[in-house]
Amino acid sequence: MKLPRIKFGRPQQWAALLLLVFLAECLWVVGRQQLSQQDYRYAECGREMWERPSPLAGYFTTCGNLNGDGTFAYRVAGLPLTVQRLAMLGADKLRKPENRLYAQSSLNGSTWEARHELFSVKYLLHLPFIFFAIWLGGGLWWVCRRLFGNEGGFFALGLYCFCPAIVRSAVTPNNEVLAMWGLYGLVYTAMGVAHAMQGPRSKWRPRIALLTLALGLTAAAHLLAAIIGFAMAVVWMMYLAQRRRSYVMQILVFSAIGALAILFASYAFRPAPFSYVFTGGGARFWFALDGAKRFFLSTANAPIIVATLVSLLLYISTRRCRYFGNTAPLVMVLLLFPLVTTQTISQPWLWALPFLFTFVGGVFADVLEMRQRKMFLALSGAILLMQFILCLSLLPEIAR
Repeated sequence: MKLPRIKFGRPQQWAALLLLVFLAECLWVVGRQQLSQQDYRYAECGREMWERPSPLAGYFTTCGNLNGDGTFAYRVAGLPLTVQRLAMLGADKLRKPENRLYAQSSLNGSTWEARHELFSVKYLLHLPFIFFAIWLGGGLWWVCRRLFGNEGGFFALGLYCFCPAIVRSAVTPNNEVLAMWGLYGLVYTAMGVAHAMQGPRSKWRPRIALLTLALGLTAAAHLLAAIIGFAMAVVWMMYLAQRRRSYVMQILVFSAIGALAILFASYAFRPAPFSYVFTGGGARFWFALDGAKRFFLSTANAPIIVATLVSLLLYISTRRCRYFGNTAPLVMVLLLFPLVTTQTISQPWLWALPFLFTFVGGVFADVLEMRQRKMFLALSGAILLMQFILCLSLLPEIAR
């Protein structure tokens, strides 16, 4: 497989600038946060997963069965702290025995006990989740730019970077931002595999491997997100594969087996806690509009709501806007917003936001090529400016 040439031209520079603004927003919030009991819980459970899983039968950590959460967020939260602790203990062993600093110290205890010896705990705990949010933003821009051009990509990325709900999810340890990252990547990777199936088989394997990885990590974050992603991967691949549809189920079966292996590895290959994936009810769901009401009735999202309403009106009334590139994310939005989990506390409506921004970016990119370009260009700029102002005004509230 030949790696594509990386071009960092003007479009990439503007996208990087937007992502830097998003990073600055998140760092400003994290800098004013105080470590909470929930933060310590994620850190402690994550460190136990990496360092010393619980010896209790049927449990993976002393945190119990993690309230039905996936393991991914705990591992992401605990890994930087584990690496720092091991580096400090390793460096300490290079000293003479009489000069060692951590031989009998609390560095061998919990994160709370070692809080005075580990440094930058707050940033080490939060930065990985900010990184995944930035990664998702970059993926969103790449997908939208490939589908809709520079204008659609910038508009979608701008809405993403200035959305308070996205910032809020990025600055605290949680599985929601990881499930959102995984589900969006899973759906569009499946589409990429279907497109690659029209070409030589040499191009299939790396994309299938990427699909397997995306499915496995999504399942490690939230089982329901992985199930939805797998089901929609079947739908979109069957639609796009055309003459190669006979291969779709074979690819997805092998991807599902590989994803189960990744999920098993996330439980350190321990069958007892891994069985909780099938018995814990983490994928149980029902339908309600609580999440949609929470998002669309919030004044903090008023410009996004205006953009969504305009996009829906244009999608219904303008034939030019009704094609697969806009329809696929709209279907995902309509599927995810009404979902609520009944066994665990999660926010499936949050997973819908990247697909919403993709849909809005695609519709606005279409109308910017019509006669009313100047009017919609002004509307796009006004929406982004107002959303940016609202997001900045809410940062102190998010930090509390």
